[in-house]
Amino acid sequence: MINRLVILGATGDLTARYLLPALAALRAAGHLGDHFRLTGASREDWDGEQYREWVTTQLNRHGGTCPADAKKALADAARYQRADVTDPVDVASAIVGDGPVAVYLALPPALFPVVVTALHHAGLPAGSRIVLEKPFGEDLASAQELNRLLADLVPEQSLFRVDHFLAMTTVQNLLGSRLANRVLEPLWNSTHIAHVDIVWDETLALEGRAGYYDTVGALKDMVQNHLLQLLCLVAMEPPITLGERDLRNRKVDVLRSVRLLTEEDVVRRTRRARYLPGRIGDHDIPAYADEDGVNPARRTETFAEVELELDSWRWSGTTFRLRTGKALNADRKEVAVRFRSVPHLPFGHSGDPLPNVLRFGLEPEGMTLDLTGVGSRAHTLTALSLTAQMEPPELPAYGRLLLDVLNGNPAMSIRGDEAEEAWRVLTPVLSVWESDLVPLEEYPAGSGGPALRPDYGGGQRRRGDLLHPEAAPPDPASS
Repeated sequence: MINRLVILGATGDLTARYLLPALAALRAAGHLGDHFRLTGASREDWDGEQYREWVTTQLNRHGGTCPADAKKALADAARYQRADVTDPVDVASAIVGDGPVAVYLALPPALFPVVVTALHHAGLPAGSRIVLEKPFGEDLASAQELNRLLADLVPEQSLFRVDHFLAMTTVQNLLGSRLANRVLEPLWNSTHIAHVDIVWDETLALEGRAGYYDTVGALKDMVQNHLLQLLCLVAMEPPITLGERDLRNRKVDVLRSVRLLTEEDVVRRTRRARYLPGRIGDHDIPAYADEDGVNPARRTETFAEVELELDSWRWSGTTFRLRTGKALNADRKEVAVRFRSVPHLPFGHSGDPLPNVLRFGLEPEGMTLDLTGVGSRAHTLTALSLTAQMEPPELPAYGRLLLDVLNGNPAMSIRGDEAEEAWRVLTPVLSVWESDLVPLEEYPAGSGGPALRPDYGGGQRRRGDLLHPEAAPPDPASS
């Protein structure tokens, strides 16, 4: 296990909100000992004591119920190095020490190539590891170039292209539910499953992240990485083991099987939109274009939806819909697997059965199976739901992620060819969106999203579809 972690960009939001609480949780659970050392490197002109005070403040703010002694131990283990993370001399000062080191790039993705080059010139100790946050590159060409730079620095097994979604308890449970239950696996194919919805809808608006978000948008921020990773876990063939090679190979197979969208497909099967002024709870939300730090000319989307199909024996005929949006009227974060209707109902005119839907809740974590049962009156149908509560995880998602990094287990990180295949899937979408053939729609903040276009969708839309229960009209409050 590596006992040294260097965070480049150590005074940013990612470090404060996620990495520091995760490290404190690892300490509280006994995974980090007294020999662990944390080095923060950033541009702030601080000394070690100032950085430790900042670490303590952030742990008290974001550390939740983590024990006070674990927070103090982490703060005591922290040192600080003022550094220009693009300068090989400064980077070398940050990583100096005995033995291998894990280097976490908590930085904007646009800086990755120059920082990786600086690490190369600084020289990493043998056995070191590099951690990169999503998105990996800005398009297919930049991802390929970044992979080439990294290949000159450390072996593939020492690279961690991390996606904290893969460490979430419910995502892990999705694998367990699929692969450990005989009742599900025979049904896990297009014969029985009509479509799968992978959704990350947020009431959260921009919240001061314009510097990052306005250069990325919903498609690159969420769909290209998080939601495609969930698609891989839902659709992959059962791996021989959950080891690094077997699991990653099956995920890459899924991405390779995604049917590339033609220009006409992109127009019919994708949507983009951004939010207008509105109200969420007790808060008035300005239009995205009026948020501080936003350049309206970029036409950045805050809502993205893509319909995909897989050219594989298991999934031919099933539609996968990936959707994400900000400033919506409700948080909905789930994988919803919708089964096909039964071929015949012996209930006369008792009504149509509700679809069987297996839902894996991501936040909050849980699992629900929606069924149709017989009502109190003879031969009538009613809705039933079976809900399973998840045990609280021992570690937060970033804690599991960091533990894998320090232990050298890359199974749940993203391999280089996998990152490139994800860009290949979305390259046609990016190209057509740039040409404005798909309109940038609008929706009021606090609404359910843009109204359903009559011409949208590769298949027949019906009342009761998961993503659009009905063609939602604009929010009356916005008119």
